Amino acid sequence: MAAVPSAIEAVLRRDRLVTFVALACTCIAAWTYIGLGIGMEMPGAEMPGAEMPGMAMPGMAMDPAMPIPWTGATFALMVAMWSVMMVAMMLPGAAPMLLTHAALQRHRRQAAPHDATTLFALGYLAVWVGFSVLAATLQWQLDSLALLSPAMATASTVLAGSALVLAGAWQFTAPKQACLVRCRSPAEFLTRHRRSGPFGLGLRHGLFCLGCCWALMLLLFVGGVMNLAWVGAIALFVLLEKTVPGGRWLGRAAGAGLVAWGGWLLVAAA
Repeated sequence: MAAVPSAIEAVLRRDRLVTFVALACTCIAAWTYIGLGIGMEMPGAEMPGAEMPGMAMPGMAMDPAMPIPWTGATFALMVAMWSVMMVAMMLPGAAPMLLTHAALQRHRRQAAPHDATTLFALGYLAVWVGFSVLAATLQWQLDSLALLSPAMATASTVLAGSALVLAGAWQFTAPKQACLVRCRSPAEFLTRHRRSGPFGLGLRHGLFCLGCCWALMLLLFVGGVMNLAWVGAIALFVLLEKTVPGGRWLGRAAGAGLVAWGGWLLVAAA
């Protein structure tokens, strides 16, 4: 019987492996949720801003021109959808930081670091849940102004062009670069801010990550919040910008392309 606890302990000591498996399972679950559209159906009504077949209850006639009122339940559902989307999009880019944190915890304390790393991850995700509240509020306002398409993309060329220019220009700003440096340097970040505690470290890293990526998240309203390919493309770009050796230059090249694209749309709309 003594062999069972020792085997479990041996597995738990492989901190990076355990952390990696936990991250992978969480990301797979979040992407599965998004891909299947779980939670996007609304009882008795269609998705705000959309006239999608199959989203209404059977036998219920819906007027496509009639705006669907936002209720507390509707807003909570949208916040949940955005939160899962942020987990799917942002957690892979935070993986190097979380893996480094687990390794440092083992090195410093000679104890199982999983509790501290879990607190770190929860602090990080708390920031993106807060962002999800703001994103759902923006979605609500755009929907109330009839500026969302069925795929939850803005129906305004001017807004789309402005969002592209804003996201592209942000790539060149000093705050963006400062946040990106911290996201790309896990060991330096964790050493400099180690007195913040696991949850505080997660919050701090989440804020830097938010400063790095908030403008890119607005692009979800350009290509469509429910456009899985667009969501995946933005998530892949965020991951590459944070992890590959030439990530900073990749970000600036993308910024120039976004500004050009947005400028073209604004000129076309003038």
